[in-house]
Amino acid sequence: MTEPQAHLLVVDDDERIRGLLQKFLMRNGYLVSTARDAAQARRLMAGLEFDMIVLDVMMPGEDGITLTRELRRKLHVPILLLTARGESQNRIEGLEAGADDYLVKPFEPKELLLRINAILRRIPQAQPAAQAPKVLHLGTVRYDMDRGELWRGTDLVRLTATESALMRLFAAQPGQPIARERLVGDLGRGGEEGAQERAVDVQITRLRRKIEDDPRQPRYLQTVRGEGYMLQPD
Repeated sequence: MTEPQAHLLVVDDDERIRGLLQKFLMRNGYLVSTARDAAQARRLMAGLEFDMIVLDVMMPGEDGITLTRELRRKLHVPILLLTARGESQNRIEGLEAGADDYLVKPFEPKELLLRINAILRRIPQAQPAAQAPKVLHLGTVRYDMDRGELWRGTDLVRLTATESALMRLFAAQPGQPIARERLVGDLGRGGEEGAQERAVDVQITRLRRKIEDDPRQPRYLQTVRGEGYMLQPD
């Protein structure tokens, strides 16, 4: 039996950086959710458990150091801070707030991966022996994020490879729209652009038939006009 993937939360106000880090870390074996700011990160943490947080310091509104300080009052989840500020005083401030490590931008993705691996190796005792499963509830359907399985009651719902890939993408960012263009890119579909997006639309329609009580009026796998598609769990 393989060990479940560690679930990381990447918090950064730069959409391009969020996307690049999510794709890179998922390719290296992690389950990755993303948030654009501290408020969205809190909403995700209210419903999901994370094994580690990769947190940008310089964000509009509540900054990463302030969020780190607040999280440390009630959580022991490891935190790696990312920032463009490399002065020693800034590093000390982040570590004093409770961060486990500090990485200065720009950085090589490989260095980030090595630091994440090192931090998670140092804290094996931080994970309880019987960790609660990471499950999203969609009415009578539930999605097991660790196993990549969709269940309706006691029945396992068979997913194609493409449907499985879509569910992993949506489950990593619940309540957050994902553009059709990004879905095309992450699914690795070739061909003419319009045909690629129509192919994604077809896959969404098929996936809705397995999730929704009424696929013609989707409640959980929603279309967000002008933005793409979004998984909205209970």
